[in-house]
Amino acid sequence: MSREKVDLWVGIFVLLGALALVFLALKAGNLLNVLAVGKTYSVTANFDNIGGLKPRAPVKSAGVVVGRVSSITFDDKMFQGVVTLDLDARYVFPTDSSAKILTSGLLGEQYIGIEPGGDDKNFVAGDKIRYTQSAVVLENLISQFLYSKAAEGSNSGSGGESAPK
Repeated sequence: MSREKVDLWVGIFVLLGALALVFLALKAGNLLNVLAVGKTYSVTANFDNIGGLKPRAPVKSAGVVVGRVSSITFDDKMFQGVVTLDLDARYVFPTDSSAKILTSGLLGEQYIGIEPGGDDKNFVAGDKIRYTQSAVVLENLISQFLYSKAAEGSNSGSGGESAPK
């Protein structure tokens, strides 16, 4: 093969490698779904603790992605996180549906799970999800466990038996 053909093939492989890296970067940052824009409607939900939830995190129901988190703000009157969800217009949920912040796996990314209710009326753009459950923060669980173990240890030593007379 001539030198020019080898250079051409090397250039093609380098270009394909660069495209693959761009694809992986977009996939890792959940930016591929931003390119596929369809009709959506926005609803909001208030949470006491959003944990590590980030914008563009998936919104799932029954394991199916039905939307994305569009923004996260702080309500300084209620001292809660306000999460705005862009739900795909194909999927409608009853107004008594609940939203939970869940984690994929033990230490995976966080997402919002929607459990449908049974109401006859459905959410429309601008509605608010009333029933929410905040994120479970692993550090809080560990500290509660350690605190309860420390309390058990201090109670067992102080309430012991007295010496016989």
